[in-house]
Amino acid sequence: MNFDIDKVKFDERGLVPAIIQDAQTREVLTLAYMNRESLQRTLETNETWLWSRSRNELWHKGETSGNTQEVIDVKIDCDGDALVVRVKPAGPACHTGARSCFADDETTFSLSQTLDQLYGLILYRQRERPANSYTTYLFDQGLDKILKKVGEEATETVVAAKNESQTALVEEASDLIYHLLVLLVARNISLDQIRDELVARHQTGEKK
Repeated sequence: MNFDIDKVKFDERGLVPAIIQDAQTREVLTLAYMNRESLQRTLETNETWLWSRSRNELWHKGETSGNTQEVIDVKIDCDGDALVVRVKPAGPACHTGARSCFADDETTFSLSQTLDQLYGLILYRQRERPANSYTTYLFDQGLDKILKKVGEEATETVVAAKNESQTALVEEASDLIYHLLVLLVARNISLDQIRDELVARHQTGEKK
């Protein structure tokens, strides 16, 4: 990442405030602090590392929760004493479970935000393989197991669609989408690739 850390003016405690912002929605997720080491690790790993003033220690966002933040870029203000870190979050930013530390009770997620967060969480499960996780189980079992589950969930979705209950169809469709996302992660296909394909088809349709 092209960023000159020497331009940052850390305060007398060796800290600089960092506004963490969703790169897609521009929503402010949290206000945190970085010291030189956490900023350096953020730049090296492309994930947010912060400094906890209450615990007086370095911490990696999402290390225990799985709610990591992929760093898209880091900007410095004109005075050099504040940062904006644009991220792609893989889950809630706030310790309360809210998407943003500035969110109120009426905050809702769009479908694209929900899919992005779920995809990010599945990606984390694939990488870290935490114990007692169904997603970890699927990845441990391998591609054939994942394909089998996608097929099963597709069949169950079709069966639910033949019945009158919308609730059952919503539940089965949600299961199918989750397992399809697991398959995409397993095959290293991003949601951006799916989006680009759909956009290309839409543009082609417009020209006909």
